[in-house]
Amino acid sequence: MPPVGVRVSLNTEMQKFLPEKTVTPSPGQNPRMTADSAQVSAASVTWTNAEPDTLMARVLAPANLKRAYHRVVSNKGAPGADGMTVDDLAGYVKQYWPTLKARLLAGEYHPQGVRAVDIPKPKGGTRQLGIPCVVDRLIQQALLQQLTPIFDPLFSDYSYGFRPGRSAHQAIETARAHVAAGHRWCAELDLEKFFDRVNHDVLMAYVERQIEDKRALTLIRRYLEAGTMSGGLVSRRQEGTPQGGPLSPLLSNILLNELDRELERRGHRFVRYADDANIYVRSRRAGERVMAGVERFLRQRLKLTLNREKSRVARPWVCNYLGYGMSLHQQPRLRVATMSLGRLRDRLRDLLRGARGCKMATVIERINPVLRGWAGYFKLSQSKRPLEELDGWVRRKLRCAVWRQWKQPSTRARNLMRLGLSEPRAYKSAFNGRGPWWSSGASHMNQALPKKLWDQLGLVSVLDTINRLSRIA
Repeated sequence: MPPVGVRVSLNTEMQKFLPEKTVTPSPGQNPRMTADSAQVSAASVTWTNAEPDTLMARVLAPANLKRAYHRVVSNKGAPGADGMTVDDLAGYVKQYWPTLKARLLAGEYHPQGVRAVDIPKPKGGTRQLGIPCVVDRLIQQALLQQLTPIFDPLFSDYSYGFRPGRSAHQAIETARAHVAAGHRWCAELDLEKFFDRVNHDVLMAYVERQIEDKRALTLIRRYLEAGTMSGGLVSRRQEGTPQGGPLSPLLSNILLNELDRELERRGHRFVRYADDANIYVRSRRAGERVMAGVERFLRQRLKLTLNREKSRVARPWVCNYLGYGMSLHQQPRLRVATMSLGRLRDRLRDLLRGARGCKMATVIERINPVLRGWAGYFKLSQSKRPLEELDGWVRRKLRCAVWRQWKQPSTRARNLMRLGLSEPRAYKSAFNGRGPWWSSGASHMNQALPKKLWDQLGLVSVLDTINRLSRIA
């Protein structure tokens, strides 16, 4: 263990970025840091106060750790394989920081295995995420904050994913600009299981071009090779970079930047967001030629595979990119892709399944964040009719829930009269014998529960939100 003097100074350092109130977890929460396993070599003590300007020293500087800590806590996230939550992080790290820092500076720290979680993919199937423990998320975030200023300036101007100051909206606008400039064929690339197939040696060769600190390089490789825990068993990773950790997006950009530079060297117009890449050309023949060349480059240089079944050469208005579609006008207009509309409807159906036994205010409060976030992402859409239809569908689903809540025909008639319908029409509508979905779209329910009433109840209108955001922009 480090000398007492070292421990005191390191604990004092921890006070600079940890909150005053901490929850001290059980030492057994992380088996790697128990009294038996937290032995530090003499080299660790030597490194503790040495080489103040190395990359690892900057990673572990109090100001950098404070930023990393607040980011990890604000992101929340599920526990890793050790079960520790973000609420336990401050107390745990405060207690074990001397050993953690000494091991990191000595190049002796070994990350825990990640917890495997399968999530559904938008186009079917599942994607496996690897959830690191919160201590490793803290270290990865601190490392990311020092690596980003080194690598980001080297990236292509046509790369938009997971980069500071860049967004999916910029990528979509760039794709539209390429088409407007006359490149009206699209080579749509799909990398087969990209995050599962990243070759560690190839990736690390590109990282080593910019990083000299051997301890940082060793730590990055160990994060790449950290095992995956599933069903109580840990399997070592031979390739791939697990999705779920802070470092994974940057590492994917480092590797795919080589593809970007190759496309730039060949003079192609393209746009890439993470592993979603489209190349825009002037003819189908050029698209097929580009596709073959890219497939060869990926296989030979990056050891990656192009999924030929999902990759294609097509018109830009046939392809979707990041949830958006395009019109075939000379100056293309952006629209929401049909698949994106379908996914939103599926999400809302799930949220509205329990609406029958809830107050409408509660139901609206439940779906509003989804509608507001969706409208914020699709604010670039210039096609209004699908958004009008979507708003109408949401209101109809809510009217259907209200109709079911009223249950008995007599209750329905009484409520329809209370909402302004005449007695004869209210009773005729209430006793029509039709099902709830038909009734929710009928004129009597539209008159009783019009749009302005839903507006008063606070229901978010996607169309109105997008129009308002467009005026602000």
